[in-house]
Amino acid sequence: MSQPSSLPPLTPQFCFNQTALRDFLRISRSTIDDSITQNLNALLVPATRGFDPASTSSRSLAAPDRSIPASQCDTFKQRVLFPSWAVRSDVLDYCAGVATAPDPDDPDSVLRQIEDDKMRERVVDERLDPYSGRFFPKEARTESLAMLMRNERAVEKIIRSRTWSVVGERCGVSSETAEEAFGKWRAGQRQRGE
Repeated sequence: MSQPSSLPPLTPQFCFNQTALRDFLRISRSTIDDSITQNLNALLVPATRGFDPASTSSRSLAAPDRSIPASQCDTFKQRVLFPSWAVRSDVLDYCAGVATAPDPDDPDSVLRQIEDDKMRERVVDERLDPYSGRFFPKEARTESLAMLMRNERAVEKIIRSRTWSVVGERCGVSSETAEEAFGKWRAGQRQRGE
């Protein structure tokens, strides 16, 4: 069985290093969600009966039963799937908090302030250059991080929905959505103090 992702050390520097942040999310998703079919196939017990050579003498058009016992599915969800989702949710929540907090350590804040002041002092004759009046200030790193967090949350929602549909097909259809099931699992974890 696959192992859930481990929580990286959460610091503002981790969040502002968008390469490291994206790599963590990509690797975590590829380990569990992108390979969900393989992970679920690994739960099936290989050949409970021995190989029967007569089984190859005729072609069977019926699809093999690929459903997984409920106990194994529940174990996979409880020990691998939901913990991986929880780690990614914790990282996204932490970094979203960093993105909305003031950033006194922003190395570009002084440059942006100088650029803003220069643009305010500038006198422009719009008749000579109609585009010179446009000013596109450089984006603060917190704004860039906030945009990345919005995008990654949308990606996470899509991935969880797809993963949950595959789990539903293989383990039995659940009336819950991925978010409802994950929320219920999270509430249970909080009650147990984990």
